[in-house]
Amino acid sequence: MIETDASIDQFLTRHAPDVEAAVREAAAREIVPRWRRLAAHEVDRKSGPHDLVTDADREAERHLTAELPRLLPGSVVVGEEGVHADPSSYEAIGGDAPVWIVDPVDGTRQFVRGETGYCTLVALAVRGVVRASWTYAPALGLLATAVRGQGARLDGEPLRSGSPEPGRDLRVATSHPDFTTDEQKRALLGLRADGVSPRPCGSAGLEYLAVARGELDATAFNWELAWDHAAGLLLVEEAGGAQLTRAGIPFAIRGGNTLPFTAARDEATARRVVELLSAAV
Repeated sequence: MIETDASIDQFLTRHAPDVEAAVREAAAREIVPRWRRLAAHEVDRKSGPHDLVTDADREAERHLTAELPRLLPGSVVVGEEGVHADPSSYEAIGGDAPVWIVDPVDGTRQFVRGETGYCTLVALAVRGVVRASWTYAPALGLLATAVRGQGARLDGEPLRSGSPEPGRDLRVATSHPDFTTDEQKRALLGLRADGVSPRPCGSAGLEYLAVARGELDATAFNWELAWDHAAGLLLVEEAGGAQLTRAGIPFAIRGGNTLPFTAARDEATARRVVELLSAAV
């Protein structure tokens, strides 16, 4: 089992391109051929009318669950569909083994509708710390990567989030109010303030990419499932951004966070969003 930061760094230096290839292959084999071609029997609902799963989700995760541990012996996979089948498997995120955190199709509703706003998310974490991430949007032709301490890249080019332009409203993507507790609803209402322009979020992975690219100023999310956030949070941080929970501390992928939380283009914006979220509660 790989146990040290140095050995993980060595693995990433040698095998990051292989991880990228595995992500691209999973999408090419299992996701893209089903995009805009889904039959009714290939779409199911899990816990509610908005919680969809497709054969693309299942088969892409199955592909990655087979391929990623081959690259890193001793590692395990925590994927959205695997955890749905066995909730106890989520606990591996807090264990000693390196963990691949996988969302095979982030933005399943958009995927089912035939829209381009979906992506595949993969993150590599060790003892609760995300060390690398891959965000692949095949319909958009975009691949973003990040390695802790080594920066973020989009299609091989350095990615920097920058700071919001002075004098205009902050653009913030938020959780939909239908999927929040009463306290979280009150917190999100804090974003209805002068100088802020909130809107409902789409694919979490693509919203994080938009922050890292400087196209969106911040997010404000109220759920903490690691497969939705691990890859994007590292991408934003390595692009020069910042992330904070409503408690004023960084988000922990193990869970137990004070929600909502934010990822933003810079630290000042992150602190401003947290202040707004806290003021309304």
